[in-house]
Amino acid sequence: MSDARAFDADGDRLRGASPGRVRRALADGDPLPGTAGFAGSVDGRVVRDVLGRQPVFTEAEDPTAWSFDPAALSDPDPVPAGHARGPGEDERGSDERTDDERVWSLPDPEPVSDDRAAVRAVRSAVRGAVDDTATEGLAVAFSGGVDSAALAARLSAPLYVAGFPDSHDVEAARSAAAKLDRPLEVVEIAHGDIERAVPEVAAATGLTNAMDVSIALPLYLVAERAAVDGYDRLAVGQGADELFGGYAKVARAPEDERVAAETVRGARREVVGTLPDQLERDVLALRAAGVEPVAPLLDDRVVAAALDLPGDLLVTERGERKWALRLAVREWVPDPVAFREKKAVQYGSLVSRELDRLARQAGFKRRMDDHVGRYVDSLCRPTERNGE
Repeated sequence: MSDARAFDADGDRLRGASPGRVRRALADGDPLPGTAGFAGSVDGRVVRDVLGRQPVFTEAEDPTAWSFDPAALSDPDPVPAGHARGPGEDERGSDERTDDERVWSLPDPEPVSDDRAAVRAVRSAVRGAVDDTATEGLAVAFSGGVDSAALAARLSAPLYVAGFPDSHDVEAARSAAAKLDRPLEVVEIAHGDIERAVPEVAAATGLTNAMDVSIALPLYLVAERAAVDGYDRLAVGQGADELFGGYAKVARAPEDERVAAETVRGARREVVGTLPDQLERDVLALRAAGVEPVAPLLDDRVVAAALDLPGDLLVTERGERKWALRLAVREWVPDPVAFREKKAVQYGSLVSRELDRLARQAGFKRRMDDHVGRYVDSLCRPTERNGE
């Protein structure tokens, strides 16, 4: 999710990195070659970085036909993260089969034994990634938590938050913006915004399940407003929860049945593995709203520093999550913001609650299986109404 600069050379076309850098990464197998993600075509193959930060697609039956936009293809098939895709031959000599070769795997280093050195490494990585972010045409998606504050406090760019007027995110963003002494643009969501935007988000992402739609909606609405205001890039805090141990199921490992790992570090690695699908959803939603996402906390420098952390710097014995990140950014983020706990965007914005309310008002009762998902489907297919 870096700046969507396209690099062209001798038929190659890439977002996020030059062909030369990608070739070097292919040659030496380096999964973190100093980018914030990349994808595209190089030397006849379509590649996607190890975390899937830049989505890319090919035609299911023709890997030579590809696009960054799935809507440009008749039968789009995403290239898996860390893979190169190119035409292969089956046993009959046909070249119609698609070969996916894993060319990069995320490293699994031993944890750093010196806690202070580990936090310093995170601080240096985050500061470098944020400070290297160009601010021309940039706005910041700001929810008042440590992730977005780590960006907002160092970037000279306007701050935007979306949520229902009484939502946790709007209140937290206002409080944090005041502590940073920064103005804040509040995008107040109403029911009509949800009804209008759901089909747009579903069309952009290809997803209609209630969870994905409720996560993407606040991002989409923030991006939409920023685009109307003339900004074409949006800085987001994506990746911090996965990399730094922000999920309750990671903090409760191995007791939490939602993870298979026996340790906090192992559980963190499991959730990092979910990033490619999440990022595909978020990138496509934000681009549909008219902005290009920029995710400094997914820069290779930050990823490498996060992977080096021991478990007690991800989650403390007291259950405090993202501990290393909080300690690292307190150098420029006020403590009340750096150490604030925050709700997931779908709950903090109240979008999930209000989507449920709208579903029930439309006749999709909670006794039905997946009543919110069925309501989302009905918005995308207006002939389906009243739970029928």
